[in-house]
Amino acid sequence: MAETFLPRRWLLVLGALMVALWFGTLDYRKLIKPDEGRYAEIAREMAVSGDWVTPRLNDLKYFEKPPLQYWATAAAYKTFGEDEWTARLWPALTGFLGIVFAAFVGQRLYGGSAGVLSAAILTSSFLYLGIGHMNTLDMGFCFFLQLALGAFLLARHRPEEGRRWMLLTWAALALAVLSKGIAALVLTGGTLIVFSLVNRDLACWKRLELLRGLAIFLAITSPWFVAVSIANPEFPHFFFIHEHFERFLTKAHRRYQPAWYFVPILLAGALPWTTLQLRALAGSWRAHGPGFPANRLLGVWAILVFAFFSVSSSKLPSYILPMFPALAWLAAGQFQRTSRREWMLHLLPVALLAAVGVALAPRVGTMGDVETTGPMMWAYAKWLGAGAATLLGGSVLALALNWQRKPVWSALALALAAGIAGTCAILGHESLSRSNSAYHIAEELKPQLPSSSPLYSIKMYDQTLTFYLGRPVTLVDYTDEMGFGLEQEPHKALPSVDAFRQRWLTDTAPFAIMQPHMFPVLADSGLPMRVVARDTRRVIVTRP
Repeated sequence: MAETFLPRRWLLVLGALMVALWFGTLDYRKLIKPDEGRYAEIAREMAVSGDWVTPRLNDLKYFEKPPLQYWATAAAYKTFGEDEWTARLWPALTGFLGIVFAAFVGQRLYGGSAGVLSAAILTSSFLYLGIGHMNTLDMGFCFFLQLALGAFLLARHRPEEGRRWMLLTWAALALAVLSKGIAALVLTGGTLIVFSLVNRDLACWKRLELLRGLAIFLAITSPWFVAVSIANPEFPHFFFIHEHFERFLTKAHRRYQPAWYFVPILLAGALPWTTLQLRALAGSWRAHGPGFPANRLLGVWAILVFAFFSVSSSKLPSYILPMFPALAWLAAGQFQRTSRREWMLHLLPVALLAAVGVALAPRVGTMGDVETTGPMMWAYAKWLGAGAATLLGGSVLALALNWQRKPVWSALALALAAGIAGTCAILGHESLSRSNSAYHIAEELKPQLPSSSPLYSIKMYDQTLTFYLGRPVTLVDYTDEMGFGLEQEPHKALPSVDAFRQRWLTDTAPFAIMQPHMFPVLADSGLPMRVVARDTRRVIVTRP
């Protein structure tokens, strides 16, 4: 395709619109369980306690992940207050910085309109857009890996600036480790080894700035690892052995999925750019122009990330997110070599899928159940239908602009429509919040719950309840991810329902939360209870 450059004023307008869409809706939705509530609460307890070394969840030691995002979110709480916007600020901020960096690197690697296209593709890829607006650790991890990868590419692409970019690579790698652990080292080291072997190029190893780089890496990472190990001697074995090797090799975390699990996630998560990205990935081995073959390294990175998590015994959809910046860069370069006919063949399936989405959206309203009711699903279906209609309209507009030989405008029209469509799906999820969040029941409970009253959680732990109540609960006959913390401080929980019965009869003004099926069991056993709040997933009682 012929390159088309956009006037600066239009870039500013599009940039302002993206910022408004990206940051302006963070507090529209209530936090949902489990991840959003968990990471919001860990940061809240850190901010309240002032202990920035030992992360805690429900007042129990929690060492599953490093603390960088907890620090950032706790600092946001201290600065701006505790709410959904500050809880989601770090993922949103790192996601936005990833988009800006994608534009910067895309322009330098491929020239032309590749910078704008890289940013547009990354922003509007459904998985990236969704994770950027959820309070999980994956977006921060993805951004720092992207920063390391992009800085490495620039160090090779511009040798005169190589040293400073390579040192930035080491710093970014250290922050990735502090975001989610040593998987960052496996992914980056594995990519470099595989690339060196298949490309028969060992020169990149000679330019790693190994001594200075390691000094920067250790200066950033070691203070917390040393401090937390001194304060908690049990930390090293749990974090390095249990949370990394056992998580990868065993099914201990009950997140096992088949090897093909990420295939549909990639195909759907890359929309509306799936065919362009797959085509770019397939052609990434071919060199385009002289110099360092950046597209080969990007292809190796994307494939290795996908393969690494596919063979892992622990899988969640967000794990392959670090592929997406590399795919955006590859797709932006591919777009500049794509003919008008080829681009049309990409747009037609997107339009067809959007039309199918419009037709099927009402069926979502029929998928309610006891916990997530029909009215909730019908409300969500309207948002999904609006999003699908927006994507359909944008696809048609993109086809028309392509026909008029305006390729970049065509791509940006598709990106804008996909961004709005994805935002509709994200915002519409608030329709399900009474099922997926404890916000509403917590608001009902707060006026009735004295600060001195004990609050028990029987055979369950609602990740969002403690954040919205601003206090921990006493677990009853429940371990799950709290197992390690309970081993260290078993006195903070009750091991059985029988132990809870004894406490219930002697405590002053006790409260308890349980699942609906548990309430008649305890009531039939003669335990005195009065319901103070309930919804489809939870019943909260006090002693009359």
